[in-house]
Amino acid sequence: MESPSSGSLPSRQTPLSSRVEAYEAIGKKCVSDVRRTFCLFVTFDLLFVTLVWIIELNVNGGIQKQLNAEVLHYDYHISFFDIFVLAVFRFAVLILAYAVCRLRHWWVVAVTTAVTSAFLIVKVILSKLLSQGAFGYLLPIFSFILAWIETWFLDFKVLPQEAEDEKRLFLVPDVLERAPLMHPGPLSDGQFYSPPESVADSDEGADEKQDPEKVPF
Repeated sequence: MESPSSGSLPSRQTPLSSRVEAYEAIGKKCVSDVRRTFCLFVTFDLLFVTLVWIIELNVNGGIQKQLNAEVLHYDYHISFFDIFVLAVFRFAVLILAYAVCRLRHWWVVAVTTAVTSAFLIVKVILSKLLSQGAFGYLLPIFSFILAWIETWFLDFKVLPQEAEDEKRLFLVPDVLERAPLMHPGPLSDGQFYSPPESVADSDEGADEKQDPEKVPF
């Protein structure tokens, strides 16, 4: 006869082993999912600003002509080229810090956001971008918003999520140490099974009680 507890033991151990394997898989990842999403958003920042800038070049007289005017004959007051360079600066610094070096601090994105904000505010005040049409508004606003979204996403999503995952990984050894205490080994069949009393033995015992003076020959 099989012990009831022995049959339920594998089903109890399965969730524990699956959780341990999941946490080990998280620990082996070079870059977490949330950090990868952040890096994708940083790449989107660069590509989006580049696309808007190219559209601005094409609308205002052709790409080749406007590249000559904004890059070769750069003028701080009317050129959008420095906003594109600012996007390249954010992309290079953030990817180097959080994808290559995998830093776990917010100071790098704080620096890029502070530099972006200060530069854009000064440029909007001193330059003549607002007289350049719709793109004089769009490029500074888009660049400013994307920089602050990157700061928010890293500080409130990436770093807290990675800290929580790391805390779970540290709890795995404690779970493994307590697992033998939580799930004892299967008990032997003898602890649950007692043989039924023989009917013949019980009859003989009853006869002996009825004839205690009977002497066998």
